[in-house]
Amino acid sequence: MAAEEMRWRLRENQTTKHFGFALVVAERGKVVLRMRVSKKHLQVHGVVHGGVLAALADTAGGLATYMTCPPGTRVATIEMKINYLEAVEGGSVTAEAIVVRIGRHVAVVDCDITDDARRLVGKALMTFFVGPFRRNRKKRPG
Repeated sequence: MAAEEMRWRLRENQTTKHFGFALVVAERGKVVLRMRVSKKHLQVHGVVHGGVLAALADTAGGLATYMTCPPGTRVATIEMKINYLEAVEGGSVTAEAIVVRIGRHVAVVDCDITDDARRLVGKALMTFFVGPFRRNRKKRPG
C-alpha cells in the first residue's frame, strides 16, 4: 500500500480524525504517527490519558502490519501490552511501530512512543490477526 492510500485511510477513519493522528512515515513494516496534544487528550491530572497513547500505538501497529500484506488483507488487534514510562503534558507524541514478525495469520509489532524531547514515554508490544475474515460466521446462541 502506498503512503498516499494510507493518508486517505487515516482521513476517513473516525478515531484518527477525533484524536488528530497524522502520518509521518509509511513503508513496508513501519509506520510513524504523530499527535499534537490538546486539551481533549488530557485526563484529570493534566497529562495525556493512557488510553489515547494506547490508541495511537494500536493504530500505528495495525497500519504497519497492513503495509506488509497484500491488498484485501484484513488486520485486527488480538492482544496489546503497553508500559507507560513518562507522563506527557503537552507538545506532541510520536508512535513508531515496526513489524517484528509476520506469519500466515499472526503479526507481532513493537512500538515506541516518544515526546518532543525524544523521551521514551511508552512502549507497546502488539499481536495482530492477519488474513481474511469469514463472511458466513454462524451466529452464537444467546
